[in-house]
Amino acid sequence: MRLYLDTCCYNRPFDEQSSDRIRLETEAVERILERARRGELTLVASEALALEISLTPDVERMVFVLELYSLAKDVVFLDEDVRTRARELNDLGFKPFDALHVACAERGVVDVLLSTDDHLLKKARARRDTLKVAVQGPVDWIMERIR
Repeated sequence: MRLYLDTCCYNRPFDEQSSDRIRLETEAVERILERARRGELTLVASEALALEISLTPDVERMVFVLELYSLAKDVVFLDEDVRTRARELNDLGFKPFDALHVACAERGVVDVLLSTDDHLLKKARARRDTLKVAVQGPVDWIMERIR
């Protein structure tokens, strides 16, 4: 199983945990990362992901997130095909980094792109017929796996 986690997922364990939703998403992300550490699934990352993480204003948090990012076994580079696809997705209403993440996940031939970003999840549901990758929240993805 090949997964692409967006920046929101990698950041979730470092978010304020007072909300039930955030705690559940954190637990799901941590379980996914643990499975990656054990080699039970493959994380795919991208130059776009590294770039977005590097923009984190809190340096300590950025270092921790980059440690998690380093669990990825494959990295998708931002070549012209990926950039063109991202522009197409941006024209469909995806935010610039979201469009890059979807384009990279498609190029990386992942089974699913995981995100905790409501805007991305909503846009992906509305445009699923134009996407070449499934997009889900980490809690939903985990719940499907334990049925």
